[in-house]
Amino acid sequence: MTTAATAPSTARTSLSLSQRNWVFATILIGMLLAALDQTIVSTALPTIVGDLGGAGHMSWIVTSYMLAETVSVVLAGKFGDLWGRKKVFIVAVVVFIVGSFFCGLAQNMVMLIAFRAIQGIGGGAITVTATALIADVIPLRDRGKYQGALGAVFGVTTVIGPLMGGLFTDHLSWRWAFYVNVPIAIIVVAMALRTIPGISERIKAKIDYAGIVFVALGAVGLTLALSWGGSQYAWGSATIISLFVGSIVAFVIFVFVELRAAEPILPMHLFRSGVFAISSVLSFIVGFAMLGAMTFLPTFLQYVQGTTATDSGLRTLPMVVGLLITAVVSGGVVGRTGKYKVFPIAGSAIIAVGLYLLSRMDENTSILVTSIYIFILGLGIGLIMQVLVLVVQNTASYEDLGTATSAITFFRTLGMSFGAAVMGTLYSNQLKSNLPGALMQARVADPTIAATPAKLHALPETQRLPIVHAYAETLQHVFLWVVPVAILAFVIALFLPQRPMREAARESATGATEGFAVPDSTTSQTTLETIIGRILRTRGKTAFRDALAASGSHLDVPTAWGVLRAGMPARYLDRRITQTAIENGIGIPPGVLTSFYNGIVNDGYLVRDGDYLVPTAAGEQQVAAIAGAWRDWIVSQVHEWLPTDADDEKVTADVTAALNRIGQRALAETELPAGRHALQQ
Repeated sequence: MTTAATAPSTARTSLSLSQRNWVFATILIGMLLAALDQTIVSTALPTIVGDLGGAGHMSWIVTSYMLAETVSVVLAGKFGDLWGRKKVFIVAVVVFIVGSFFCGLAQNMVMLIAFRAIQGIGGGAITVTATALIADVIPLRDRGKYQGALGAVFGVTTVIGPLMGGLFTDHLSWRWAFYVNVPIAIIVVAMALRTIPGISERIKAKIDYAGIVFVALGAVGLTLALSWGGSQYAWGSATIISLFVGSIVAFVIFVFVELRAAEPILPMHLFRSGVFAISSVLSFIVGFAMLGAMTFLPTFLQYVQGTTATDSGLRTLPMVVGLLITAVVSGGVVGRTGKYKVFPIAGSAIIAVGLYLLSRMDENTSILVTSIYIFILGLGIGLIMQVLVLVVQNTASYEDLGTATSAITFFRTLGMSFGAAVMGTLYSNQLKSNLPGALMQARVADPTIAATPAKLHALPETQRLPIVHAYAETLQHVFLWVVPVAILAFVIALFLPQRPMREAARESATGATEGFAVPDSTTSQTTLETIIGRILRTRGKTAFRDALAASGSHLDVPTAWGVLRAGMPARYLDRRITQTAIENGIGIPPGVLTSFYNGIVNDGYLVRDGDYLVPTAAGEQQVAAIAGAWRDWIVSQVHEWLPTDADDEKVTADVTAALNRIGQRALAETELPAGRHALQQ
C-alpha cells in the first residue's frame, strides 16, 4: 500500500509492440510463480505432515508465506520507487528462488516454515513490482487489458495450484512443488535482464518503517496466539495472554504512527468512508473463508474420502467454478445497474451455508454431494469478492485509489493468514482429542501410519474406519466453527452504504479479474492517467465533440482533430510532428492523410515543412481554444473521483500534467523506430 510520492518526471521508455509483449511475458511468468505458491501446497500438506511430522504446525506452511508477502508488498513498492523497478523485480525473483530451493530441501517443519517466509518475501515483491512495471511500459490505451490479465493470473492459479501440487506429490514428491520454481524463476531473471528497460527516473519516496514494523508485530503476534492457543500453550497461559496483549498494543501504536506518518502504508483517513471500512472487514472475512477452505478441503478429501493428492486438487475445482460464475454475473449486473449492496449480503449468507454444509460431510458423503457443497461455497465467495474491489474503487479519490485497492488486498491477505491459523488451531486441538482414542480402537500402535493418507487407507477396513471417522469429526468441527465468522460478515454487509457508481468505474465491473485485485504501488499521477484512460474509453465517442462545442471553435470535427493532432505536440510538448508519424500512430499507410492535411494547409491553419506539419498563428489559436476546452471537459469528468474539499486549481494542474505525460508517451510511440526503443525526454 503506497501513497503518492513526489511526482515523477515525464520520462518514459517507449517500446515496440513486440518488446512490450516480451516484457509482459516476463512479468506474467514472475507473477504466476508468486501467485501459484499461495495455493500449490494445499494438496501436498497431508503428505508433508506425514514426512516431516508436526501436524500442529501445518497451517503455518501457508500462514508464513502470507504474512511475509503482506510486509514485502509494502516495502517493495517503495524500494521500486527509490532504486528502480527492474532491480527490485530481479532481486525479488532471486529471493524467491532461494526460498523455493531450501523449501524443497527442508528436513523438518521449522525449516520449511522459515523458508516459506523467505518465499513470501520474494513473492510479495514480485507481485507489487509487476503492477508498477505495467504502468511504466504499457501505453495508456492498452493498460487496462494488461492489468486485467495480471489479475486473471490469480484466478488461474486458484484453479491449477492445488492440481499441480497434487500431481507433484503423487508422481514425484511434494518437494517438487517447490523445486519446480527454481528453473522457471532462473529463466524469468534472464528474461528480465534482457527485456525489462532500466527506466532512469526515481521517486523520492518516504518509507514508513515504523508502520511496517508495528503492523507486522501485531499480525505475527496475533497469528502466533491463535496458532499456539490450546495446543502449544493453554489459552490462559502467560505466553498466550502476552501475545494477545502485545498484538493489541502493536496495532494501537500502528494507528498512532499512521496518523503522523508523511506517507503512511494505510492512511487512517480512508476509514472515514463507511464503504472502505466495511469493505475492509468483509475482505478480511472472504480471505479467511477462502484460503481456510482451500487449505483444509484437500485434507478432508485425502484423509476422510481417501483420494490421492491429485484427485483432491481436481475435486476442489467446483469451488473455483462457482467463484468465477458469480464473479462474472455480479460484475456484469453492477456494471449495468450500478447496484452492488445485495451481492455482499447474499455472498456472505451463501458462504455461511456452504461452510455449514461442509461441516456435515463425513466418510459416507458421496463425491457428488461433496462437489455440490464445495460449489456452493465458491458461489458465495465469488458474489462478495468481486464487488468489494469495485465499490472501493468507485468511492476512493484518485489520489487514494491505488492505496485503497492495495488496502483491500492487504486485509484479504491478512484474513487468509488468520483463517489458516485459526482453522489450523481448531484442527490441531480437535485432532489431539479425537485421534488417540481412534488409534486405540483400531489397535494401531504406530501413530505415524495415521499421519499419511496413503498409509492410512492401506490399512484393513476394521482398523481404517475409526481413524477416518476421527479425521471426519475433526474437520467437521473446523468448518462448523467458521460459520459464525460468515454470519458476522452477513450482519456487517447489511450496513454497507449504496453509492452511485461512477460511469468510468463501471467499465472494470464486467470481468472477473477485478476481484483478484493485486497490490498497487503506482503513484497518484499514474492512477490519474489510468482514470483518464477509462473516461475516454467510456465516453470517447462523444467526448471530443462535446469539448469542441464548448470551445467556441467553428471547425468541424475532422478538421479540428487534424489541427490538434499536428499542433498539440508543438504547443505543449515543444516538439514538431510529421504526417508520417501521425499516420503511423493511427495505423494507416503513409500518404493516406496527404489530401486531408493539404485541405487544412489551404485553409491557413497549418503549413508544411517537408513532412512536418506546423501550425500557423490561426492554427495555434484553434489549438489553444480546443485543447483548453478538452482539458476542462476532462477536469469535469475527473471531479467525481475527488473528495468534496478538493482544490479546483490543483485538480486542473494535475489533469494538465497528466495530459502532458500522456501526450509525450503518445508522441514517442508514433515516432518509434521498428524493432527498437527510444527514450523520450
